[in-house]
Amino acid sequence: MNVLVTGANGQLGRELQLVTAGSSDNYFFTDVDELDITDKSAIDDFVKNNGINVIVNCAAFTNVDAAEDNLSAANLLNNTAVEYLSDVAVLYGATLIHISTDYVFGDDGVNVPYTEDAETHPVSVYGKTKLDGETAVVNSGCNYIIIRTSWLYSEFGKNFLLTMLNLTSTKPAVNVVFDQIGTPTYAYDLASAIYHIVEKRMYNKQGIYNYSNEGVCSWFDFAKFIATVSGNFDCSVLPCHSSEFPSKVKRPNYSVLDKTKFKNTFGLSIPHWYDSLEVCLSKLK
Repeated sequence: MNVLVTGANGQLGRELQLVTAGSSDNYFFTDVDELDITDKSAIDDFVKNNGINVIVNCAAFTNVDAAEDNLSAANLLNNTAVEYLSDVAVLYGATLIHISTDYVFGDDGVNVPYTEDAETHPVSVYGKTKLDGETAVVNSGCNYIIIRTSWLYSEFGKNFLLTMLNLTSTKPAVNVVFDQIGTPTYAYDLASAIYHIVEKRMYNKQGIYNYSNEGVCSWFDFAKFIATVSGNFDCSVLPCHSSEFPSKVKRPNYSVLDKTKFKNTFGLSIPHWYDSLEVCLSKLK
C-alpha cells in the first residue's frame, strides 16, 4: 500500500509522521517543496510514478484572517488544488481522504451539534473555499472520505495552545472570548483516526464525517485550563466578548460537531478534549 500525505509540515501532517512510523505501508510525506499540489501535472506524475493508492490531503490555506484579503490564494489551495487531487485520484483509482473544517457551517444560532447533513452556509472566505473544495471532491467521482474538524492544536507550528502557553507565562493577564463555543481537537488524535482508517482498509466507506475531540467548551474555558495545567498561575485569564476583538472574519458562535457517524462507521472511541490536552501538555514538558 502506497500512501501520499500532502501538507506534511503542518500540524496534522507532522502528527501523521509520528503515528505511522511503525506501519508496513509506504508513506510519502510531501509539502510544497516536494510536491506542489497546485500543479496538476506534478500530482499526476507523483501518483503514477509511486503507485499511490491513498491520498491524505492535509494541505490548506488555514489563515482565516488572511484569507479575507487573499481570495485567489485561498481558493487555489482550498479548492482548485483539491479538484486536481480528486481528478488524479479518479484517473488512477486512488482514494482521497480530505481534511475540511467546521467553518463550512455558518452562524445560524443553533445550539445543538452539527451533523454531517446539516445545512452549510459559510460566512468567511476560508469557509467558502473549503466548502468549494468539498464540492469538488464529491463531484469528481473519486472514492473519498471528507473529515471535518475544528479547533486543531498540537505541539507543532502555530496554534491556540502554543499561543496561550506563551501569553500566560509572560503576561499578568490575558483576555479570551467566552462567546464562541466549540471543541478543541488534538491533531495527534485525528492523525491516529486517519491511520486507523488506512491500516484497517476502511477507506472504502465513502462519505463526509465529523471528527473533533469529545466535549464542549469556549475559548476562554480552553485557555483557563491551559494556564492551570501548565502551572501559569500568575496570569489572570479573563473572559471577554468577541466584539472586543474586531475582525474581518465572522467566526461561528457555536460550531460543535456531532461525531456519531464517525464512531459508528469506524468503530473508534474519541478522547475528551480535557484528557487529550493533558496528554499534549505532558509531551511538551
